[in-house]
Amino acid sequence: MAKGGFVYMLASGRNGTLYLGSTTDLCRRIHEHQQAHIPGFTTRYDVTHLVWYEHYELITDARHREYALKKWRRSWKLSLIEAMNPDWRDLSADLNN
Repeated sequence: MAKGGFVYMLASGRNGTLYLGSTTDLCRRIHEHQQAHIPGFTTRYDVTHLVWYEHYELITDARHREYALKKWRRSWKLSLIEAMNPDWRDLSADLNN
């Protein structure tokens, strides 16, 4: 998996509850969400399907994108997901662990 930073969205299912985050290690972070290692929003609402992500050379750029996306309307986020992942597949299976 590439180095740098990632911004990502998890969903509980198609058009379900969304979670937006950023990390330097996407594989590790998604694993933590899916295994419920850290109590919180994603554990409480079973938001574990990786449905969208972007890679950035710098984590600071990924965090800026995360903060900007958190201000977006839900419908815009759904469009962003569907542009990359129209079937709402769990993309975590595609990550190189």
